[in-house]
Amino acid sequence: MRDNYDFSNSIKNPYIEKVKQQITIPVDEETLGYFKSLSAQNGIPYQNLIHLYLRDCAQQQKQLSIEM
Repeated sequence: MRDNYDFSNSIKNPYIEKVKQQITIPVDEETLGYFKSLSAQNGIPYQNLIHLYLRDCAQQQKQLSIEM
């Protein structure tokens, strides 16, 4: 290894602002089963599918309608 490195021409990481924060949320078995079946069909981990769905909802500013 070198004693010193020159970082004067380095570029800031463009993905630094897209760091994900890990959380824990309760999800019922039916909902989790739905995303796991989508995962099996598409070959995408179910956690990524849930993230993509939530991000899409946020970007479109979808409003939740609760019917009782």
